[in-house]
This record gives sequence, structure tokens and C-alpha cells, in this order.
Amino acid sequence: MSLGDELAPHLPFLRRYARALTGSQAHGDNFVRTALEAIVENPDEFPKDVDPRLGLYRTFHAIWSTAHVEDTVDPAGAGEAESIAQARLSRITPLSRQALLLTSLEGFSNEDTAYLIDTSPDNVESLVSEAMSEIERQTRADVLIIEDEPIIAMDIETIVRDLGHNVTGVAVTRDEAVAQARSHPPSLVLADIQLADDSSGIDAVKDILQDFKVPVIFITAFPERLLTGSRPEPTFLITKPFQRATVKAAISQALFFDAATVPAA
Repeated sequence: MSLGDELAPHLPFLRRYARALTGSQAHGDNFVRTALEAIVENPDEFPKDVDPRLGLYRTFHAIWSTAHVEDTVDPAGAGEAESIAQARLSRITPLSRQALLLTSLEGFSNEDTAYLIDTSPDNVESLVSEAMSEIERQTRADVLIIEDEPIIAMDIETIVRDLGHNVTGVAVTRDEAVAQARSHPPSLVLADIQLADDSSGIDAVKDILQDFKVPVIFITAFPERLLTGSRPEPTFLITKPFQRATVKAAISQALFFDAATVPAA
């Protein structure tokens, strides 16, 4: 099997990670593209002594570690959200956010995460705690949940409230989601893909985004279908079945890049 064939199944999940790390589909996909170009140009330098997925993420991190967040933003075109995100980056180390996302969102062990970010396994746990504490302190939001499975909806609601956020409503159909958003405008939306009446959570979000600018986290059992890199796709994506820590990490990271959730000075 060629190296390309070995890496292909892992690319959608690297895109997910890169988008969550940068807060942008475009920026995240650009970093992934640069990493792949580096592998193509120098295939002999690709790590041979580890699992291909680890090697892929390791190569990505080599690219990420040499770049600065400000290099991915055009100062002349930087929006308010990007400016606020850069201000937040001065208060939380990129290393701690990487550790949080690698363990909680991508499911790497502390040992694998330590390999990816060049630290010790003992340090990974403290980095994760540091990231969660800082991000949770910075962001509070009104959250709309779009989920038609009652047990899953209750679990998500508990996670959201445990993080200190307010749940504005739980919708089970597209029409109900849009109506609730218009009645109580959210500052974050968590949306399942397939809803109770066979309507689409993606369509519900599109309708909501016509009225409000709000970060969205999609929840799906088939994330690779929404991570091709070939069209406008979610920046934040959770895979079903999910772990509570995964939801917490995704919520915190989505709000980290959102201007509407900046606490009052």
C-alpha cells in the first residue's frame, strides 16, 4: 500500500482538527494542504517508526509550529472575531489548546499527544487542564440544541449547563429550530444532522445563519462526509457516539473564536 493510500482515511479527521485549532475552514484546510505538500515533496522524511496517523499529525504540527496565527490573517481584512481571537491567544498558550483538542476531540492518548507536540506525557494532563480552565473562564453563551434523540439531547444539555452556559431551547425539527432561534437568539448552536421529521439539521442551521451570525457545532455519525475540503463545510464537528470531554472541548473552542461571547471588562 502506498503512503497516500495509508494517509487518505485520516485526512478528514486532520481537517477537523486543523479547523478547530484555527477556528476557520479556510485556514485549517490551508495548513493541511501545506502539510500534504511537504509530505509529497519529501516522502523520505515522513516518520516511519510510528502509525501513519501519528506521522500525519506530526507532520502537520511541524508546519503549525513554524507558523504564527497572525500570518494566517490579513490585517487589512481582519474582522472583529479574528482580532478578539488573537487577543485571547495572548492569554492562553497554543500548546495547551493543541493538547486539549488532540486528546478530547481527536482521541489521542497522553503519550501520543506528547509525541505530537514535543512534550512529556506527564505534562499533557496539566496542559489540558490549563486550556479548559482558561477557555471556560473566558466564554459564557446562550446555546440552542438541535437534537431529536431525547437521551442525547439531555446529555448535551447537562454538558452545556455544567460548563456554565445557558440553554435557550432544545429543538427536534428544522422548523422548530428556526422558530426557537428567532424567539431567543443563541450565541452558539449545537446541531444534529438528521432530525425527527426527516428534516436536515444542516438546512436548519442555514436558515438560522440567514438571520444571525453564530458559531455552530455539528454532531454526526459520519463526519468524513462533511470534511472533504472541497466545499463550504463545518469548522467544528463532533462524531457520534461522543465523549463528554469531546463536547466540552468543541464548545470551548468554538466560543474561543466568537466575538459575541467576550466577557465584559
